[in-house]
Amino acid sequence: MSDIYIYMLIILAGLAITDLVVGVSNDAVNFLNSAIGSKAINFKTIMIIASIGIAFGAMSSSGMMEVARKGIFVPGEFFFDEVMIIFMAVMITDILLLDFFNSIGLPTSTTVSIVFELLGAAVCMSVIKINGNEAESLLDLGKYIATDTAIEIILGILLSVVVAFIIGGLVQFFSRLLLTFDYEGRPPFLAALFGGVSLTSLFYFIIFKGLKGADLGVVTEFIGSTDVYTFIGVTFLFWTAFSFVYVFLIKWDVYKLIIILGTFGLAMAFAGNDLVNFIGVPIGAYQAWEFAEGTGLKASEINMSFLSGRLPSNKLLLVAAGLIMVATLWFSSKAQAVVKTSVDLARQDSGTERFQSNFLSRILVRYSIVAADGVQRILPDTASNFISSRFEKLPVPTVVPKHADKPAFDYVRASVNLMVASVLISIATSYKLPLSTTYVTFMVAMGTSLADRAWGTESAVYRIAGVLNVIGGWFFTAFSAFTAAAVFAYLIYLGGMYAVVALVTIAVLLIIRSFIGHKKSQQEQKVTDQLQKAESKTIQGIIDESSDNVATVFKRSKRIYKNTLDGLIAQDLAILKTSKKESKKLSGEIDDLRNNIFFFIKNLDEHNLGASKFYIDVLGNLQDVSQSLDYISKASNTHISNNHKSLKFNQIKDLKEIILRIHEIFNDAQETFTTKDFSNLGAIIVEQRELITLVDEKINKQVKRTKDDEESPKNTTLYFSLLLETRDLMNETIQIAEQYYLEYDASKFEPEN
Repeated sequence: MSDIYIYMLIILAGLAITDLVVGVSNDAVNFLNSAIGSKAINFKTIMIIASIGIAFGAMSSSGMMEVARKGIFVPGEFFFDEVMIIFMAVMITDILLLDFFNSIGLPTSTTVSIVFELLGAAVCMSVIKINGNEAESLLDLGKYIATDTAIEIILGILLSVVVAFIIGGLVQFFSRLLLTFDYEGRPPFLAALFGGVSLTSLFYFIIFKGLKGADLGVVTEFIGSTDVYTFIGVTFLFWTAFSFVYVFLIKWDVYKLIIILGTFGLAMAFAGNDLVNFIGVPIGAYQAWEFAEGTGLKASEINMSFLSGRLPSNKLLLVAAGLIMVATLWFSSKAQAVVKTSVDLARQDSGTERFQSNFLSRILVRYSIVAADGVQRILPDTASNFISSRFEKLPVPTVVPKHADKPAFDYVRASVNLMVASVLISIATSYKLPLSTTYVTFMVAMGTSLADRAWGTESAVYRIAGVLNVIGGWFFTAFSAFTAAAVFAYLIYLGGMYAVVALVTIAVLLIIRSFIGHKKSQQEQKVTDQLQKAESKTIQGIIDESSDNVATVFKRSKRIYKNTLDGLIAQDLAILKTSKKESKKLSGEIDDLRNNIFFFIKNLDEHNLGASKFYIDVLGNLQDVSQSLDYISKASNTHISNNHKSLKFNQIKDLKEIILRIHEIFNDAQETFTTKDFSNLGAIIVEQRELITLVDEKINKQVKRTKDDEESPKNTTLYFSLLLETRDLMNETIQIAEQYYLEYDASKFEPEN
């Protein structure tokens, strides 16, 4: 048999390692979001617990490997060379797809991707075989595809979205009825009872079911011979008694224990269920090669029906895969961006929303409100009042921590998230169904958020829009996985090893590019001037802190304004797009500061409440600055994108004069606010007013040019817009300077003699 297949195996091994790294970066959200969101334990402890869970789960995933070999296609209908084409196409597609989702910070399903990749590649090879056989037609496609199993897997994945959402919501609703938001003030026996139920569920469905598939000799035999109901009864009594001792005698927090064990269990369930998504295909390819080597036949003559049987898994490979997963968990920075999306959508309080509302989210919220009002009218007043009383939020403390430092949700919700998700995933694992851990954990978190009334009138449309975006990404995963795998399989079929090398090279280059881009983005975030939330409690402190933000805004505004107009003059669309992106980012950061005003006011001393108006006014002016820059960048971008006429020589000359003057003014203002030496503010205000006068002169000149010889309406409209927005920009900066001039200690502004 040709050495080409040995080379393909080596490539598949490398792809498996890469897929483990890329896949764990995406799926870390599944078992980290509840512990991170609740801040029950520190990050390092969370990582250690999750790492141990992954290591145990990797050893229990052997049974799941059969899905990659025979769950989607019928191996007996394919020969060795065809199976290798399917496996190679699947792995290349999987790496590229998952890395794409990691780069944009959205959680997707590694299970859905692998299932639809196998389906797409298998359908492609099946169609090729059918076309080569005159006795067959596309109606015979079902002979090659394991239709029943594939439909069962796909339906299980899709139903998991609905089931996880409903069960998560119901469990959270009844848990909140029992414990309320003031769970620490409730009778301790309720916490102990909740702990008994939660720990029993986690112990049985995670430890019991997980170890059952781990083939650990005596332990496995004991688990296999134990009656299920007896086991559940005994463990429930044990964990309930343990919880009572834990709460009443030791007086420790049982919710933290649930979160710790739940994180361990969910990480274990993830590794047990999802490891097949990363190494199932390469292991299947290796087993096929081992069998083919012993036959002595040509690759195109070796039937793969043996893959339909139960084959032993190599424990060393599982352990090695587990170690790679653990290492990735510790060192992958892309995982943090994916976790942030899930935590933000489940956050209890309102704040800056990552997603914008859309038509569908608004419709859903509107009809949900109508339905809720209908239920409210049906319920007796006593029942309605009782339920409302159980969902009353705790009073806001006098001093409110910064939004970034607050837990996204409390321990009760984190416990329910972990318990329900672990149970659902472990049940699927025990029946060897590749349930999507991403779908389950994400939808459980969304269901508990809804039940916990985290989606209030201020945030519901944004949260639902975010959920719809994520779910839409899942459907995109399925479609793109199927299509890309089918295309890659066809290319490999046509080009053989040349196509394999070309596709792998492209994949490697794209991943390297993604890695470099991600690193560059991280470095930019570290060195880029980031606006900081105000924390001071006095007017003097607010002036000092906010002046740093003003200096930063002036510095970035100077760059955005100059680059935008330089790009417009040079008709350089790349520069304009970069400036537009920078302008949008600046606007978003200022919006974040405005969304923090509630916490800022809460933290102010009583005798310094006057500082709130000063701070709010400054933020309003900064927002106006960003809006002017945003308009200038968008208008310039649109003008060049639409291929309108370039600016005339006289217009360019006037703009360059304005750019130079604005650059000098922003430089002086930036230095003044950075050093907090406000003695120069008077002179800067004079410069700003002189520039406004200059802009007015340029407007008058353009009016005369338009009357005399101007021929381009679009050109003229853009030029007037730029001048008017520039004037607004200077007026806004004057207001900022005047505010600091008036508020700061008068002695600071006395000129030196």
